[in-house]
Amino acid sequence: MNDSASRRVRVRAPELVGKGGWLNTGDQQYTLADLRGRIVILDFWTFCCINCLHVLDELRELEERHRDTVVVVGVHSPKFVHEAEHQAVVDAVERYGVEHPVLDDPELATWKQYAVRAWPTLVVIDPEGYVVAQHAGEGHVHAIERLVAELEAEHEAKGTLRRGDGPYVAPEPEPTVLRFPGKALLLPSGNFLVSDTTRHQLVELAEDGESVVRRIGTGARGLTDGSAEQASFNEPQGLALLDDGSVVVADTVNHALRRLDLASGTITTLAGTGRQWMQGAPTSGPAREVALSSPWDVALFGGRVWIAMAGVHQLWTYDPAAGTVQVAAGTTNEGLVDGPGAEAWFAQPSGLAAAGDRLWLADSETSALRWVDPDGAVHTAVGTGLFDFGHRDGEAGQALLQHPLGVTALPDGSVAVADTYNHALRRYDPATGEVTTLATDLREPSDAVLAGDDIVVVESARHRLTRLRLPEEAVRVEAVAHRTQRAATEVAPGRLRLDVIFQAPAGQKLDTRYGPSTRLLVSATPPELLLKGEGADSDLGRELELDPAVGEGVLHVSAMAASCDDDPANEYPACHVHQQDWGVPVRLVEGAADRLPLVLAGLDAADGR
Repeated sequence: MNDSASRRVRVRAPELVGKGGWLNTGDQQYTLADLRGRIVILDFWTFCCINCLHVLDELRELEERHRDTVVVVGVHSPKFVHEAEHQAVVDAVERYGVEHPVLDDPELATWKQYAVRAWPTLVVIDPEGYVVAQHAGEGHVHAIERLVAELEAEHEAKGTLRRGDGPYVAPEPEPTVLRFPGKALLLPSGNFLVSDTTRHQLVELAEDGESVVRRIGTGARGLTDGSAEQASFNEPQGLALLDDGSVVVADTVNHALRRLDLASGTITTLAGTGRQWMQGAPTSGPAREVALSSPWDVALFGGRVWIAMAGVHQLWTYDPAAGTVQVAAGTTNEGLVDGPGAEAWFAQPSGLAAAGDRLWLADSETSALRWVDPDGAVHTAVGTGLFDFGHRDGEAGQALLQHPLGVTALPDGSVAVADTYNHALRRYDPATGEVTTLATDLREPSDAVLAGDDIVVVESARHRLTRLRLPEEAVRVEAVAHRTQRAATEVAPGRLRLDVIFQAPAGQKLDTRYGPSTRLLVSATPPELLLKGEGADSDLGRELELDPAVGEGVLHVSAMAASCDDDPANEYPACHVHQQDWGVPVRLVEGAADRLPLVLAGLDAADGR
């Protein structure tokens, strides 16, 4: 047995339990015992979470390279009420091209058994059924790949590795014109341009919103410029008309902006390198030389293309005249904080609409409608934060949405919101400060466009455009309010030790060549919860003091660690940034734990995980 194997802590893996059952297995149900002999990677995800979608893409190559030894199992662990619906999980698995088994765990049973605290979290189980690693956040696949190679060699030698086909069974494709369309644009011709997201194409539909005029893109994942027949996209989303008559496309999973020449159908790349932006990378410069991160929507405002950069919780801009990009608002911290652009916090901004002197945005993970003024300051119209959501009309300060993805400016100065997880179209009127419901019984609406007196809704999970007459009277619905289903963590009032666990992957060490290689940022909602310990520092451990009078709240923890290959002979070692944001609901209880461990990478020696 090699040194790393002998040093490795092993904990027996809890059973995989999920009330929703298994998907992508041809209706076969599995236990951990059925997977014995394989290296199992559990991917705890929820389909609202952009970081989870990034990890799905990171895992694709690893799955392909180790198809006969590794089984990836997605454990779907919902944040929002809608995500606990089984059909919604079925839709999401197809929508995002998940090509491995998925366990639907609507009651978070397996999440709790594995003591998971963040989306996404990856857990590695060896062929004998023991947990050997846990990683929270993105950017860990290189470390997991190295661990997989070690486990393959170790268990091949022991005779405990079982090679062969995995349990994945591909579902039958559905013959619809559109498949999980994302966004739509009314063209000057009166036709509609739709991002056919799951099929990696743009589709032009006639004025009836149904007849196909042309398809643009090969339909296969890729980043290729050229004619409509040659070009390729990767889950395109937002669309906006530029002053020169062309269309800018948010090519989300390619981390790029593309340009469509409407006359010829030719596609060119405007911005992005095709790689995902990571902490420490440039945040401004020539557009083709700066990496982007999951651009979800685009809108022309103040002469620039504004980009809802869902992957890093920011707004960026692209200047068509100068051919440059830069950050316009947001710190990359996830949450709901208003103020000057440089100080504002967002949470997966996913929909944009310019109207006069306001840029409206749907901030999906905070279930919020927000806006940017001409000075770049950020304001919130509806929404309170990461953990409160629901369907409640009335005065904006107490109204609730549920993970909205689209926003549309209406002729009277009000705004329509594609309230995606409520399956509704909502309306906010700045003049009265009231929120109402315009339509219900829509299936995951993700965008809407005005067409004459009608509003045409992208009904994403019904794979179609749906035309509605803007109603004179708002629809009345019974008010509901929810908090995230995650149980609060009980901690002791007063002193609390926060430990972020990070162990550099095998063959790597912390990168201290240019100063500290770690960073920890802590804040709380409400702010009064934290009497001591707020702010940023380089130490991954910190003493907090919690106010017993507050009782409960949310600790926001953001951690980053940089590690590099540990080879003195290599003048240019490969380096990797590991980063995760946690929002931990806490309840203060006398006698509860006075230590809060959060695993960024590795296992917590205090409890074996």
